[in-house]
Amino acid sequence: MQTAGETTKHDQRARLNKLYRVQRHFYDPTRRLFLFGRDRLLRQMDVQPGERVLEVGCGTGRNLLKLSELQPKAILYGLDASDEMLKTAGARLDARGMQKTIILRQGLAEKFDLENTFRRSRPFDKVFISYSLSMFPAWRTALTNVLGNLRPGGDLFILDFWDGDGLPVWLVRLRTWWLSLFKVYYRPEFLQFLTELQKEGEGKYTVTSVGTNYAFIAHFQKSPEKQSLVQ
Repeated sequence: MQTAGETTKHDQRARLNKLYRVQRHFYDPTRRLFLFGRDRLLRQMDVQPGERVLEVGCGTGRNLLKLSELQPKAILYGLDASDEMLKTAGARLDARGMQKTIILRQGLAEKFDLENTFRRSRPFDKVFISYSLSMFPAWRTALTNVLGNLRPGGDLFILDFWDGDGLPVWLVRLRTWWLSLFKVYYRPEFLQFLTELQKEGEGKYTVTSVGTNYAFIAHFQKSPEKQSLVQ
């Protein structure tokens, strides 16, 4: 018999597989029209040689491949809930002979752990989430889990939709309608949650705007005094 948690995990995996079974074939050409700031995020992360970097919600592997070009000596990992998206990501890595260079795994952001999911013992140096957090039903648990798999003093980067303050009203409404088709919504709670973590001494964060508040890039640096779930 499945527990409630197992059922939720199965439902989310099935929902995303259904959503992306066809979309994965044209995802990247269409998303470039409204997922702004991804390359800026990768540059801002300033990944160094030898750093262990995880993308949560890696999708087609587009960002990881770009990051491998920026820093070929980084150790890269990708996690996604959708088997369908990972098929596309895996095929792209195969085509470039990079299956052993970038490690991909299926799993939920709120459930994964470094040892069981990736068979690694050292926590990540950096984790980034690009336009995926707004699709996580249990996003608070996901962020807490991500921070638990991040080394003390490590960096979490989040790129996601912001309030659009300063943009034309028609553009904000069009974006809201389009995103609602995929059950994606602007969530002011994201930055509020990071503020709460900062007040609790979990770390400190900064936020910058992408395209007149079209999106934001949040950088949360974990406190050096906070231990990881893995050592």
